[in-house]
Amino acid sequence: MGRLANKVAIVTGGARGMGEQTCRLFAQEGARVVIADVLEAEGEALARELGDAACFMHLDVSDEANWESLVAATLRKFERIDVLVNNAAVLVFGEITALTKRDFERAVSINLVGTFLGIRTVATVMKSQRAGSIVNISSVDGLRGVNALAAYVSSKWGVRGLTKVAALELGHHGVRVNSIHPGGVNTLMSNPGGVPVEEVNKAYKHVPMQRVGEPDEIARATLFLASDEASYCNGSELSVDGGMAAGSYYAGLPGAPV
Repeated sequence: MGRLANKVAIVTGGARGMGEQTCRLFAQEGARVVIADVLEAEGEALARELGDAACFMHLDVSDEANWESLVAATLRKFERIDVLVNNAAVLVFGEITALTKRDFERAVSINLVGTFLGIRTVATVMKSQRAGSIVNISSVDGLRGVNALAAYVSSKWGVRGLTKVAALELGHHGVRVNSIHPGGVNTLMSNPGGVPVEEVNKAYKHVPMQRVGEPDEIARATLFLASDEASYCNGSELSVDGGMAAGSYYAGLPGAPV
């Protein structure tokens, strides 16, 4: 029996990267998965590969009507929603003084408003079921500040705070809401040039694990919070960052990598 047997899960940004791996793992663990994304070709191809365990549905997470249509279609097809993974996100670079209002709003609209709309739309269903798990993919950058990432950092801190409020408001209805905070992950979003992982790892010497993360490592943490194994986790933050948020090394002092 899989860890998500008989559960129905929606994964946003599910067509590639961490979302794709989450969809694959959820299907392996017995879930029926809705791959929700704007990337139709990739999403439909993944659904065909996963077979009866999955279907693709178009979703622009920043669009309120899209969310309402997606949830209605999911209920028509599966009759319930047990898990929502708010994974869809964009990465926007730029110094504060050079960052445009449009770019800042784009990051917030997808990363934060998209998460809010997902929680709000699905919460009504889960409350009526008296059960459900919502997993919000924040970031290690939702725990700290990073230069050139003002828009992204702001949105991911927002996801972290929104998770706490949702956990308070939905917990007494049987709905758990938690956040995951990945560090650097070797996906197309963070490594668009497809640089070999050995080269990518050279930029992670400041991280205790000394390497970039892989999508499967985030997916497995998401699986835990989505499953009944995390039945007493609500409003929690799970860092999956190789120790990136733990602190900084002082070169030359004991305990630092050589």
